[in-house]
Amino acid sequence: GPTEGLGKIIQRFPQKDWEDTPFPQGIELFCQPGGWQLSKERKQPTFFVVVLTDIDSERHYCSCLTFYEAEINLQFSVFKGTKEVEGEEESGLIPPAEVFAPKSLVLVSRLDYPEIFRACLGLIYTVYVDSLNVSLETLIANLCSCLVPASGGSQ
Repeated sequence: GPTEGLGKIIQRFPQKDWEDTPFPQGIELFCQPGGWQLSKERKQPTFFVVVLTDIDSERHYCSCLTFYEAEINLQFSVFKGTKEVEGEEESGLIPPAEVFAPKSLVLVSRLDYPEIFRACLGLIYTVYVDSLNVSLETLIANLCSCLVPASGGSQ
């Protein structure tokens, strides 16, 4: 069947909009500009920045780190037609470990600091992938409470 789907937001921080910073609607469409496509191989993580402009002409810098994760709860039927495909199981299902789905970590800010945001997303990615004993909520709360230096100052 087709290997392209629609993205959905699994988790977000903060869970509710801040009064002065609403959550950008439809952000899942911008995380995968080429579409949400499954892969038969694990791809290297990629990073890019999208700039969204809201109705008040305010810019939102969306830093995206996309990685591929083995999808274990997904099964696809293999269309065999009338002939048996050599080497396939009789059930016609692709083993789930052979399918990788994209996941995106997105940091949305009104500030344009792509390298700092790349480092923050890399830290979150490392904690997530390595299953470190650190709560993602605590990590993100600590990142949100950091003071941002003045333009031209040290990082």
